[in-house]
Amino acid sequence: MNGLDWAVLIGYFGVMVAIGIWSHKRVDNVSDFFTAGGKMPWWLSGISHHMSGYSAVMFTGYAGIAYTYGVTSFVTWSFPIALGIAIGSKLFAPRINRLRSRLHVASPLEYLKSRYDLKTQQALAWSGMLLKIVDVGAKWAAIATLLSVFTGISLNQGILITGCITAVYCTIGGLWADALTELGQFVIQLLAGVAMFVAVVVELDDKGIGFFGAWDEPALQGHDKPLVGPYGTVFLLAFLFIKLFEYNGGMLNQAQRYMATPSAREAERSARLSAALWLIWPLVLFFPMWMSPLLVESQKPDGSDSYGLMTEQLLPHGLLGLVIVGFFSHTMAMCSSDANAIAAVFTRDCAPVIWRRARSWSEGQGLKVARVTTVVFLGLSMAAATQVNSPTFGDIITVVIKWVAGLMGPMAIPMMLGLLRPFRRSGPTAALTSWSMGLLAFWLVNYPIHWNVDGGVPLQYQVSIPLAVSLVLYILIGYIKPEDTPERLAIIDKVNTDGDGAAAAAVPTPAGPVDEVAQPRG
Repeated sequence: MNGLDWAVLIGYFGVMVAIGIWSHKRVDNVSDFFTAGGKMPWWLSGISHHMSGYSAVMFTGYAGIAYTYGVTSFVTWSFPIALGIAIGSKLFAPRINRLRSRLHVASPLEYLKSRYDLKTQQALAWSGMLLKIVDVGAKWAAIATLLSVFTGISLNQGILITGCITAVYCTIGGLWADALTELGQFVIQLLAGVAMFVAVVVELDDKGIGFFGAWDEPALQGHDKPLVGPYGTVFLLAFLFIKLFEYNGGMLNQAQRYMATPSAREAERSARLSAALWLIWPLVLFFPMWMSPLLVESQKPDGSDSYGLMTEQLLPHGLLGLVIVGFFSHTMAMCSSDANAIAAVFTRDCAPVIWRRARSWSEGQGLKVARVTTVVFLGLSMAAATQVNSPTFGDIITVVIKWVAGLMGPMAIPMMLGLLRPFRRSGPTAALTSWSMGLLAFWLVNYPIHWNVDGGVPLQYQVSIPLAVSLVLYILIGYIKPEDTPERLAIIDKVNTDGDGAAAAAVPTPAGPVDEVAQPRG
């Protein structure tokens, strides 16, 4: 990087902070901070939903998969995400929007107190926050890895720089700042992605290979196969189910995009836009990665540095800075949205249970706590980022695929399926059992069993078994021990209907410990 590249990077950081300061004027209460007051247009929500699902892991971990295996990086990652969001546009997006518009909640997990009980809500809230710390930590580590390639600064310095800049704009501006910065980041990503695509096509022509002749090169032998290596059919099916839950609200930050739109119909439109972007745009981003074995030689066994090396080799200064800004835009978009979601969960769901004074917070006090929580979460995730490459977690892509994908099912199934009428019989017993046994299955297949099997448990089973265990138990226990009380059925009716008909009658107040922790609505 030279002075021009640094100018582009510093200018980008300045714009992000300015957007956060401008967005601060639009945040008057907790609802504005967490759900944009339900006033976000569908197209902005859709772009924000799309951008908040990316990170620099794509340019490190998935670049390594593309370098090693080829097109399977698209077939087993962005394609199932696009399909999952398309399905969720009908199945989940409208219902999640009604959590705000009809139940008047500001956190995706608030409704779980009434849908199940307080214990279930707290179990999912605390475990989800802990998983998010690890997940976002992997994202910080990914962008810091790329930054070290270009600038030579240490991993920890890169984590500190990106984390602090993100903390400034997302803490003061809330979800509005997240969405508006993600819109700007989308434009930057578009320019950077096209620049890299064109640079690779030109380089292939200069080498006499050509756009269409590349696949015949020996270095890309077998790279046109959709399912190879550990990424087989079982992995693809498991990943589709995981992404169906994760990218429609299971990881919380995407749920906020649906909640932020004015109506259920607008939430559905935003989901369809996000699905279309996930299907088309990654093809542009992945093509240079597929071609990377022809252009560079990775210095790392997993190929995770291939995209960074190719960028340095092919792009002139200025454009190089723009592509680096693109790396940052992905990671900062995802991490800021995650921070906002976790702040919502802690402020609305956890704090009132562990701290009596939190039950009577004013709007101003709640907003201050939300901002403090955002900073604390970012700090903890940055600390976790320094440990991502430790023996406990493994490399970056291991954290993202094995830990996040493997643990997603047990945490998301009770939340997401609890919205749907066919699963109305599943109550607290089904939810807590599926959650706890899914976590136990994850630990067993990834550690005791994995260590005692020759060659280890294949990756496809490491991520699919916890999901299968949770799903089967959630459905089975619902039939063995149905807990569909009138109060719970009323909640389900609320999120499945619009209007003021009989099915959308006022939700009865849940009995028991839930009453003791009733929270003010934002």
